[in-house]
Amino acid sequence: MRQLFLTLLSLTWLAASATPAQAARVKDITLIEGGRDNQLVGYGLVVGLANKGDSKSDQIVRTVANSMQRFGINLQGAQLKSDNVAAVMVTADIPAYARAGTRIDVTVGSIADAKTIQGGILLQTPLLGADETVYAVAQGAIAVGGFLGGEGGPGGASVQKNHPTVGIISGGALVEREIPASFVHDNNVELMLLNPDYTSAARMAQAINQEFPQSAMAKNASTVNIAVPDDFKGYEVNFISRIGSIEVDPDVPARVVINERTGTIVATSNVRVSTVAISHGALTISIASTLGVSQPNPLSRGNTAVVASTQTDIVEKPGKFGVLEDNPTIQQVASALNALGLTTREMMSIFQTMKRAGALQAELILN
Repeated sequence: MRQLFLTLLSLTWLAASATPAQAARVKDITLIEGGRDNQLVGYGLVVGLANKGDSKSDQIVRTVANSMQRFGINLQGAQLKSDNVAAVMVTADIPAYARAGTRIDVTVGSIADAKTIQGGILLQTPLLGADETVYAVAQGAIAVGGFLGGEGGPGGASVQKNHPTVGIISGGALVEREIPASFVHDNNVELMLLNPDYTSAARMAQAINQEFPQSAMAKNASTVNIAVPDDFKGYEVNFISRIGSIEVDPDVPARVVINERTGTIVATSNVRVSTVAISHGALTISIASTLGVSQPNPLSRGNTAVVASTQTDIVEKPGKFGVLEDNPTIQQVASALNALGLTTREMMSIFQTMKRAGALQAELILN
């Protein structure tokens, strides 16, 4: 019994280790052709803004007047005050296979000079697709992830957090028209990789063929074509469910992404650096101008004068020279740069210089 238990334990460990450490499900790294989202947009009004709305203009006056005419109310432009109203654009993404009556989220943003749309209510707004067809209608109270307060108080002080002119309405739009969608074409299904890569596409086709022999073929870096087996004809949804649960080890290219605005550096594990020596030093020059007073001696009949003086300081930090061995890993590169005592911005400059020198064997992306 002890030998049997050890054998079962070994088999369990081998089965667990057979799964790639970085494996991902097919459904998490692909999209099904024909199952894409579609964008909707509309123009509407937000009311109830307590004197924080748009200033009076021809655009807002015409919009409010046209809206009131739907209810049989004829208003003259001179009678309108737009302080409580804001003109907004409403956007939404309608998912594939959304049926009539389904609720979707919408985003509302001011397009004029409203100070905030906090506490406002969006009036019924048709949402159109790229073909100028209405697919959904939005309406409801707006949730703003910020606020504007204190304006008009003593001294005119105000407090603002985030962007009070943009908000969302969760489930604020009702789908009125379905968008036709089909994911099976000529008994074939095509998967589109979210991150196109030839190696990832080949690995995916191989993993699917292990489950359904001779059914998958990688057409290019972004598309894998799968033939629906005869056993699943009429049950294509079950087949897609089986395909989506298959695990694949996607390949990640060597890439360094630098965002200079936020000081962020992200590098993949495949980044390699050829043998290179890096020197780092800093020269700081400080120039300070000060004003002094020259006071004459008593009874000298002199005049008090303002005298400018300039002080210059030069501080040069000792340079550090480090050598990166041939083809180090990203962990070794990070350790070597940290040992030089570099700031994030200095690391960005070094990565760019290594790329120009041909020592950085990775794609460098600057944002």
